[in-house]
Amino acid sequence: MKHFQFILLSVLAASLLLFGCATQQPVKQDASPSYVNLETVKAGTFDNGRMWTFDFAPVDYFAKTYSFNPTKAWFEKARLSALRLPGCTASFVSEDGLVMTNHHCARGSLDRVQKEGEDLGRDGFYAPTLADERKIPNYYIDQLVVMEDVTAEVRQAFDSGANDEERIQKRNAKMAELQQRYAAKFRETSKDSMVFSVVTFYNGGKYSLYGYHRYTDIRMVFAPETDIAFYGGDPDNFTYPRYDIDVSFYRVYDVDGNPLKTQNFFKWSVTGAKEGDAVFVIGNPGTTNRLLTVSQLEFNRDYRYAYQLSLIDNLVAIYGKFLARHPDKKIQYQNTLFGFSNSQKAIGGYLGGYRDPVVMAKKKDFERTFRAAVSARGDLSSRYGTVWDDIASFQPAKSDMYYQVNAYQWRGRSVVFTVAANLVDYALQMKLPENERSPQFKGAGLEAFKGRVFPPTFEDEIQRDMLAYQIGVIAKDLERKNPHISMLLGGQTPAQAAERLHTASILRDKEKVAALVAGNPDDILNSTDPILGFVAKSDNLASDILKRWNDISGKEAAKVQMLGIAMYEVYGTSIPPDANFNLRIADGVIKTYDYNGTIAPPFTTFYGMYDRYYSFGKKDPWSLPAKWQNPPPTFDLSTPVNQVSTNDIIGGNSGSSVININHEVVGLVFDGNMESLPGNIIFDDTKNRTVSVHTAGILEALEDIYKADRIAKELRSSKAQ
Repeated sequence: MKHFQFILLSVLAASLLLFGCATQQPVKQDASPSYVNLETVKAGTFDNGRMWTFDFAPVDYFAKTYSFNPTKAWFEKARLSALRLPGCTASFVSEDGLVMTNHHCARGSLDRVQKEGEDLGRDGFYAPTLADERKIPNYYIDQLVVMEDVTAEVRQAFDSGANDEERIQKRNAKMAELQQRYAAKFRETSKDSMVFSVVTFYNGGKYSLYGYHRYTDIRMVFAPETDIAFYGGDPDNFTYPRYDIDVSFYRVYDVDGNPLKTQNFFKWSVTGAKEGDAVFVIGNPGTTNRLLTVSQLEFNRDYRYAYQLSLIDNLVAIYGKFLARHPDKKIQYQNTLFGFSNSQKAIGGYLGGYRDPVVMAKKKDFERTFRAAVSARGDLSSRYGTVWDDIASFQPAKSDMYYQVNAYQWRGRSVVFTVAANLVDYALQMKLPENERSPQFKGAGLEAFKGRVFPPTFEDEIQRDMLAYQIGVIAKDLERKNPHISMLLGGQTPAQAAERLHTASILRDKEKVAALVAGNPDDILNSTDPILGFVAKSDNLASDILKRWNDISGKEAAKVQMLGIAMYEVYGTSIPPDANFNLRIADGVIKTYDYNGTIAPPFTTFYGMYDRYYSFGKKDPWSLPAKWQNPPPTFDLSTPVNQVSTNDIIGGNSGSSVININHEVVGLVFDGNMESLPGNIIFDDTKNRTVSVHTAGILEALEDIYKADRIAKELRSSKAQ
């Protein structure tokens, strides 16, 4: 019996009567429904994406697709002009070290440079002179300057292992050795601050040694108000049309304290790109799962992302209710809620892809084709022919353990469970001879750990609700698997127990926690505090299931590496590897798409922004900062503000420059549309779009709204003013 997925394209048989139109155009309609037979669905050419590495740049593909023949020097300039921030991307945009990234990538930096009495998130920041640029403490920017293929060494180490566990150990040891070797080599020949990492491609099919020049003197130059950078707030997040000025500027300074001189930067395009123009995103996409096996995708669908969405839903609810009750706390917690809400939409979108039967049918077709290609080659079939079945065999055990493993993750939910976990770890380590303890429980590390046992601050009301949520999860997922749950519940419901424990637990008292740290470790392990006692008595159970989980994960990782080698043997670099927060180049064009029964414009303008401002009655999150409410007569409302293109991006690409073939920046990536979210497992540029800030819109805002002439002139001339 064949299974069908029915997609109704049209059921209207009667003609439409159009009233009030000067010109009537016939509407083409299908006479019968269209069906999709899932058994005949085929994988697409670019289902695995277009996030190309600089190691294996697709020169021939670019030439064929865009009539553009980039040279080695072209790719090198693009690579050296792009930068990596903690969690984001950036680029040099002047010869004097000016760096452009997103406002949402710079929020933490604004907090670090903020002075007493300032609210830079609300009011923005502009340094009118070089002397006013503020140094950001404990911050860095990385530039990829070294790329070397180390596949042979890592694979040789992997193959020398006698079993799966030993193969992974030997592989990891070789990767660490390579990083240390290159770091030592560069210390001897260069004074530059360098960091090295071995990067895995194709799940182990290829390995590269990446070396980054790390800049540590970074200064804040400009950031707009959060209300205009994140215009439309969470409702507009992951949507288009958009109207966000999501931009910030840093400057890199050299070791002598002067603005860095560089020949590698993207020149500013005042006019930007036209619809249909080829554009390239140079950035660091975070994580995709496109090369996983079908059994791994099904596990993610049914367990991993389903659990994560449930967790995030609860966090959004807890923080949302708190801020609704306490709007005066917005400054402290709004960004946290933004982050949770962003994850909620993202993970929900990922799940939409995983749960789409057509998407999964394409993944199954790719796997069938891949397996057939391996089977057709005797040398590959003998080594890798069963690897899909091997990986599938691990999934049932993972499924049985997954919720238990997460229930035993004490940290990261409520503060009292985090404190309890810290205390139990401390007590167990203190019972060991010093030479057997983990590094963080020796010498200076021990003193630092003691200072982290108790959090500096916590919001009592939020923590009460977090505790109720965590106890509910523990009660549900460890029921009949942990005999100590009664210590927590005491015959009550999770909500009742949480109310009682929130008031009674000593773990909320900093002085009592400090006394436990100063006392006998056995007092911690034998504590009568219900939460601390439960965590202490559950330690063996938690350690046992985590050991079993890690054992299975290690065996799976070894098979995934074998699959990666097979994939590279079959496909080479014709498909890009999964994203791993390292530099990629993604090609595309400025292009509209169908959405919501209409067509999305390739560009939005400031007219549209003001339309939303008035249409929503000037209410948050469509309210405007004071500077924007009455723009000067010189402000051109027809200027493009945001745009869409078919480039392949994902989280981590935030802050990436969109450039044309001349290395001119025409946009600044800040988001994808809702249709881009299934891109976690499949890329389909029918509707998947990158959303970026238009360079003309940035310049218009700098010159006419912020009067930031120094920065605007630097962008136009590529030189500091």
